[in-house]
Amino acid sequence: QVQLDESGGGLVQAGGSLRLSCTASGHTFRRYAMGWFRQAPGKQREFVAGISWNGITLYGDSVKGRFTVSRDNAKTTMYLQLNTLKPEDTAVYLCAFDPKDALGLLRTKGSDYWGQGTQVTVSA
Repeated sequence: QVQLDESGGGLVQAGGSLRLSCTASGHTFRRYAMGWFRQAPGKQREFVAGISWNGITLYGDSVKGRFTVSRDNAKTTMYLQLNTLKPEDTAVYLCAFDPKDALGLLRTKGSDYWGQGTQVTVSA
């Protein structure tokens, strides 16, 4: 099994920044994609950003130009830099994992592996 652990969420003012981390442990397979989703009350889960084993990235339309996803494979860790935060970014941010490094499918179909989430709250 794979375990995913997120950290870095918090309360910030609009225009501020946060950096989220997600570390994978256990059986992570040979090469894998990782991504971020977010869930706000009453709304459908939304794809935020993802990154393949070799560093190919995808972003959701609402965060393009503001968020940056990266990874350190030696540490089995993915990061999300959130800049110019807006109140509508408020959500629980969830880490996801795809053991076949299928970033496109991770974006559209979600994952069988999820972290517990970290709360991001942006005040106006």
